[in-house]
Amino acid sequence: MTAMQADMSHHTPRFTAADLRVRMEGLVGGGEETREYGDHLLNPDLVQLMERAEAREAAVLVPIVERADGATVILTKRADHLRKHSGQIAFPGGSVDPEDVSPEAAAIRESTEEIALDPDHVQPIGRLPRYLTTTGFRITPVVAIVRPGFRLVANPAEVEDVFEVPLGFLMTEANHSQESRIWQGTERRYYVMPFGERFIWGVTAGIIRTLYERLYA
Repeated sequence: MTAMQADMSHHTPRFTAADLRVRMEGLVGGGEETREYGDHLLNPDLVQLMERAEAREAAVLVPIVERADGATVILTKRADHLRKHSGQIAFPGGSVDPEDVSPEAAAIRESTEEIALDPDHVQPIGRLPRYLTTTGFRITPVVAIVRPGFRLVANPAEVEDVFEVPLGFLMTEANHSQESRIWQGTERRYYVMPFGERFIWGVTAGIIRTLYERLYA
């Protein structure tokens, strides 16, 4: 951060959209960097597996909503009937299609399709490093400020529920923990962030952890 940005951040309440904007502006290139985050950071032996796969480009929206008592993050619960990652907590997003001019365009389009988020309320402010997954995706997380006044409707073909979690909760390291399970015969580690009845884990928790490490650690 510059001296001015640091001073602004000092006087801006923590865990607000305005504070987040200052933190993102303080990152070189608006948060873009060549290092890629992903499942392999907790599981270094996954790197070769992930590099062998033909990774597909995807984008998710990390939607930060300014509320009177602090910013929140919009998350979804994927429909139980989906073939992959059914019932899991996720950011709105999906594959980058040929007609998408940028990851931002893909993330906003998917958000409109999945939860009817009005693009007029969405202002992208930067990207987090790309996140590699063992399922063959290279995900670009697009951080955006979402202006209140929108109305969300879950598309039942893809989303069972849509809800908001306080940014302050997600950006508090005490709420992050690691668990493991056996996958393809080997123990794999991942982040979990339980929030009430919601169990945030896997890629979504990994992207949230990236936001924390880049801006709040």
